[in-house]
Amino acid sequence: MGAGVSDLKAFRIRDGRAVEMAGSSVALERQLQSLIEANMEAMLGIRFLASEYPTGRHRGRIDSLGLDETGTPVIIEYKRTRDKEVITQALSYLAWLEDSHAEFEGLVRDRLGADAVETVDWTNPRLVCVAGSFTSHSAVALEVIGRRIDLMAYRMFEDVVTLQLVASVGGQAAPVRRRVSAASEPAGTTVPKSVQQYLDEAPQDLQDLFADLDAVLLAYGDVRREAQVHYFAYRRIKNVATVRVQPRNRVLVLNLKVDPRTVQLAEGFSRDVSGLGRLGTGDLEVRIRSHEDLERAGELIRQSIDAG
Repeated sequence: MGAGVSDLKAFRIRDGRAVEMAGSSVALERQLQSLIEANMEAMLGIRFLASEYPTGRHRGRIDSLGLDETGTPVIIEYKRTRDKEVITQALSYLAWLEDSHAEFEGLVRDRLGADAVETVDWTNPRLVCVAGSFTSHSAVALEVIGRRIDLMAYRMFEDVVTLQLVASVGGQAAPVRRRVSAASEPAGTTVPKSVQQYLDEAPQDLQDLFADLDAVLLAYGDVRREAQVHYFAYRRIKNVATVRVQPRNRVLVLNLKVDPRTVQLAEGFSRDVSGLGRLGTGDLEVRIRSHEDLERAGELIRQSIDAG
């Protein structure tokens, strides 16, 4: 887990010679915020909802609000240079978010439509802190805070901006919450099983197969696993793969960010799910039933992770 970007260098190649480009921070914090808000989905995998959002009795204004590709609510806070108080600020706004589910879902409805509201997952809201650099104390503190936080360092190189995920923790997911009050639900309604429950109840051979798939995905050192309600997400800055567990069919359903048009699809193994309603992120779906399938999927997994 790194603590900054002092070792990040960029070079322009001229006549076969490397010439170092001078890195810098933006002149104004608002410039950084505007740049990321205008390109949030491309840069962070987060759909933009609101800027400078007032938090009422919590007495603050959240820099940016968004909804990530897993349906998780996200607070994004920015600092032009060093990370002074950015984590503390973001944590204070998390209290507002946890008190304001209906208000946040209203923003989702207004910005992204009613269908997007159905995807909102409140189990583990996410904080993203973007700054020029972070101290080693900030990176270590994430381990004891116990919330889902990403520390992301940026650097400007003329017309190029870099983002580096220098520290990330998954935090503790809260119990799955119903989106409507218990009084309005039909009798007998139950909270859906989580992907972890499906895995725990799966036959041992499927659990073993998942462990091997998990090892393949995590073999890329900067890939992290996070348990969502319906699937395990594997991500760098953005998701590179998601895995669902289907014990009844004895299969692992792997979604990858690979263009299905570039793949020779095989019935029962891979299919194009672009444009289809689905759980998981990525337009290529691969079904893993055996270690042979896992080996067969290896190159597709590499392509998806490299693209992330």
